[in-house]
Amino acid sequence: MAVKTLDDLLAEGVSGRGVLVRSDLNVPLDDDGTITDPGRIRASVPTLKRLAEAGAKVVVTAHLGRPKSGPEPKFSLGPVAVALSEQLDRHVQLASDVVGTDALARAEGLTDGDVLLLENVRFDSRETSKDDGERLALAKQLVELVGDDGAFVSDGFGVVHRKQASVYDVATLLPHYAGTLVAAEVTVLRQLTGSEERPFAVVVGGSKVSDKLAVIESLAEKADSLLIGGGMCFTFLASQGASVGTSLLEEDMIDTCRKLLETYGDVIHVPVDIVVADEFKADATPEIVRADRIPDGKMGLDIGPGSVERFTNLLSNARTVFWNGPMGVFEFPAFAAGTKGVAEAIITATGKGAFSVVGGGDSAAAVRQLGLPEDGFSHISTGGGASLEYLEGKTLPGLAVLEE
Repeated sequence: MAVKTLDDLLAEGVSGRGVLVRSDLNVPLDDDGTITDPGRIRASVPTLKRLAEAGAKVVVTAHLGRPKSGPEPKFSLGPVAVALSEQLDRHVQLASDVVGTDALARAEGLTDGDVLLLENVRFDSRETSKDDGERLALAKQLVELVGDDGAFVSDGFGVVHRKQASVYDVATLLPHYAGTLVAAEVTVLRQLTGSEERPFAVVVGGSKVSDKLAVIESLAEKADSLLIGGGMCFTFLASQGASVGTSLLEEDMIDTCRKLLETYGDVIHVPVDIVVADEFKADATPEIVRADRIPDGKMGLDIGPGSVERFTNLLSNARTVFWNGPMGVFEFPAFAAGTKGVAEAIITATGKGAFSVVGGGDSAAAVRQLGLPEDGFSHISTGGGASLEYLEGKTLPGLAVLEE
């Protein structure tokens, strides 16, 4: 089924029209509200800029964090509005509510080319409601902000796997289009899943096997090598009978990991050495041990240099690479070498012609924090969960609703 894109909308004309855009502006903030990684804001700019320059009255809806019950100051989009203004090189108004009196007044006062950012859409509990009627009621109020001749542009790829009011329901009420970011992400993931370029290497890290079990099972059948790092590797190691000390461990997943290794033993590769420490602290003293001999009382915080070398060899001739999840606690310099080493191996493979995709917020943040070139990869995805569910073969509601 065909999906109309931003190009189609611009060809139809947007000057003077209200356009509701669902962006993904869910950026990390430190304790004082400073944005620590503006990657998602930068990724949202092309669509918003093109609409504003074409004379649309742009109303942007987005979320930040997971507010529990109504507005929470720490999850305000205030810092995002400032950063977005800088990126767009034009003032971005921030409504003090989602669909209340301030949002309505500001929307009515928009002139051609203006950009209005609504406050965190998750401050309204109807956004994530399981009740179709509640979500639809919020969607109708969002649509009121852009008027009868308005349009909807879905540009938050990080949320298209959610059936939420600002992602799914608004698209049932307005002419709908895929924004630049969403269209690019889908193109890349289709290329990744349909690639005939072999060998196909997958690198999976992060904390828990349970979070990524479905994508591991799906990609293990397609990949030539699947490299396991991060906290999840300890459950795989434990399934082989290894002692993992006080490392992160999902005991209820040990049997699952054992079966995966039995089924895909020639594809799945686990670390051969681990960087351990006494405690989870940035200034903890690192020590390299064999992966099957982690001492009692020690916890693994990164893969070791032998594992980096092994993974680098497996990646050296790859023609297609998908990486999701860091190899260790890259936020601590003493435990960042594993993530950096594997990332550099992917960059090298890319330089030799491989098609490489980085999926997931943590991996993208690691690339930037470790000072690695973003253009060293073919594509850095903005949607971790959405990317994984797409690769698992699931239907993503926010994409399905865009189909005509």
